[in-house]
Amino acid sequence: MLIDTHCHLTHELFKPDLNQVIERAKQAGFIALFCSGINRPTNQAILDLAKKYPIIKPSLGLYPIDLIGLAPDEIGLDHQTNINLEEELEFIKKNKDRVHAIGEVGLDYHWSKKEEEHLAQKKNFQTIIEFVEKIKKPIIVHTRKAEPDCIQMLESSKIKHVLLHCFEGRKHIVKKAIDLGYTFSVPTTIVKSQHFQMVVELAPLTQIFTETDSPWLTPVPGKRNEPIHIIDSIKKMAEVKKLSEKEIEDQIYKNYKRVFGA
Repeated sequence: MLIDTHCHLTHELFKPDLNQVIERAKQAGFIALFCSGINRPTNQAILDLAKKYPIIKPSLGLYPIDLIGLAPDEIGLDHQTNINLEEELEFIKKNKDRVHAIGEVGLDYHWSKKEEEHLAQKKNFQTIIEFVEKIKKPIIVHTRKAEPDCIQMLESSKIKHVLLHCFEGRKHIVKKAIDLGYTFSVPTTIVKSQHFQMVVELAPLTQIFTETDSPWLTPVPGKRNEPIHIIDSIKKMAEVKKLSEKEIEDQIYKNYKRVFGA
């Protein structure tokens, strides 16, 4: 019973063969693919996909860069730069019974370099944090090059379940997040990344999830990432934790039940 807590199946790279991607995941034993939104078009597309494919669990989000009027230098997702935060939160609220998590949301200092942009991101993130507190959903947090600020803001929140997506914070920040009870969704790059192997070594297995961030962060150079590659993550986690693959898989499933009430 495998889970991908963060993927982007609305990306154009999946248009030719999405049925086959999902079928491969089902055949491999996946029970949940959390498809993450970044704005209204992707959030709506995810809700539509979930009607067709029950294995898809909607995670509706608002990308921090889009929210301040910038667009990352990436293609394949429908990035927007004219977003009304309050209207988007109202859209999510109206669909909250179909939503399994809020995300991806957070802070990104990779695409945004200016201090005034960081302040604008923090203001938006604080509004989102307060919204999530009210609707009582798990939050999936994007923290790229902004890990200390994200943890500081989340620490004062009342959100029960925080999932740190692809968390690249330094060791002392990882330890702080562990102490706060946050969970880490570990990408498939763990097969070669010493950083994510360190995260898995430090964090209790009860605070670990698997993710792909498909189509990105592939463990196979030159190939598109997809959920089935989580099988390789499980193998590496078992090696790091000195446990069997079944023990890793079973505990992550228990985490899924606990955090998402599945």
